[in-house]
Amino acid sequence: MLSIQGTRKTLCDGISRRGLLQIGGLSALGLGLAEARAWSSEAPRWPPTAPGFGRAKSCILLFPYGSPSSHETFDPKPAAPTEIQGEMKAISTCVPGLQICDHLPRTAQVMDRVTIVRSMTHPYPVHGLAYAVTGIPTYTPALETRARDNQHWPFIGSVVDYLDSRGGEAALAEIPRNLGLPWLVNSKTDNPAVNAGPFAAFLGQQFDPIWTDFDGRGLKIAPKNTVGQSQDFRDPFGGTVPEGRFRLAPGAEPTPEVSLERLHLRRSLLAQFDLARQQLDATPSVQALDHQRQWAWSLLTSPKLREAIDIGRESREVRESYGMTLFGQSCLAARRLVEAGGRFVTVFWDCFGQFANAAWDTHQYHYPRLKELLLPGFDLAFPTLLRDLDERGLLDETLVIWMSEHGRTPQLYSNKPGAGREHWSRAYSIALAGAGIARGKVVGQTTRDGGEVLDTPVSPKDILATAYHLLGIPAETTIRDGLGRPYPIAGSGKVRPELLA
Repeated sequence: MLSIQGTRKTLCDGISRRGLLQIGGLSALGLGLAEARAWSSEAPRWPPTAPGFGRAKSCILLFPYGSPSSHETFDPKPAAPTEIQGEMKAISTCVPGLQICDHLPRTAQVMDRVTIVRSMTHPYPVHGLAYAVTGIPTYTPALETRARDNQHWPFIGSVVDYLDSRGGEAALAEIPRNLGLPWLVNSKTDNPAVNAGPFAAFLGQQFDPIWTDFDGRGLKIAPKNTVGQSQDFRDPFGGTVPEGRFRLAPGAEPTPEVSLERLHLRRSLLAQFDLARQQLDATPSVQALDHQRQWAWSLLTSPKLREAIDIGRESREVRESYGMTLFGQSCLAARRLVEAGGRFVTVFWDCFGQFANAAWDTHQYHYPRLKELLLPGFDLAFPTLLRDLDERGLLDETLVIWMSEHGRTPQLYSNKPGAGREHWSRAYSIALAGAGIARGKVVGQTTRDGGEVLDTPVSPKDILATAYHLLGIPAETTIRDGLGRPYPIAGSGKVRPELLA
């Protein structure tokens, strides 16, 4: 029998000697000292005063990696000269006085469900995925290739998962609280190391997203990313086969050699070990480990998750309404996941094949990529997702966020092949809908060229804080790292009442 005796003496960091020994014993179960200390969190004791607290049961984060241009999406400048406005114009929407890019006619018809923020701003015009989706206060490009660097802060989906697990929320849910589609970021490129951001950092890898993979091939050769590109790619984001399906990534699947019988034997062995540690204090770290292990067992043995990501269960008509592209089918899978009880689902419009200037990073071939690949896929999937959620009664309880790392320059570089816009973070646009977000609203204005914020500057941290608030998590909540240091979950972000209904 495992027994730890002795007096309860408390060390200077608040952990008792007995507790320290117990935590050491937990390392055999995969929970080390750093992970155990990270379980400590602090939430404000006062009720939030902004409206909409807890309205969102779920969140779908849509992340177009590489960053769209506001001029060709939600902040067109029809009165600007050609070198600013470019080839695309503006069209009216269903909201009087609101115009968006003329290549988004379907999206224009759902703007009465959306709030656009045209005054997003921050100081880092780099591919700072981690800066956009975590509370980290500063950023360097080098961190993008070091996903496990100890400077990183936890991904918003990981924080939601962690805090829900501490509160006992759906501890045995068969749908994970934190899912990533369609695959691990940038894992299908020639530079797969650039993937920092959607990880749990000091909360521990057990709170990383559960990733899917996708087995459908691309149908169309995508426009080139760069002049020197030596290979063409059939990018599934431009179109994919109806037979394509999502599946759990290898790390989340039981291996073929491990049968259910062997899994049951392993569980029996764990149960015997548990008998030996019954005298351990019922510490939060031990309780949380139990929740996590039970959930992992549920994931391995239950068909509910696999059924939720099986887009083949939808009619061909529904699938085509989202667009037979990887982004469209990912949005459909996201809807199925939140309908099945998913808490936080992230859909990345990711790079494919060549990493340089891929996805929405349109330094070159700006207009060919927008016209042939990017805007058509978005203009099918985004409005269909909002309508589908609304018709199913899910939009009022599902927060939908479309945001990226930054924006693109107001200056159009027409001397590049297909034209191009460079990185720009001083002013850009995002879109939000559902679950307590105002409908048919525009927040913030930019200058006539779209290059600077005129009023109501909003930071990515403010979007995180507002999302936490709507998900029922006070934005001022702190979490502690392995050394006991407190970290505010949204960094410097504040809940923005301007976004709320």
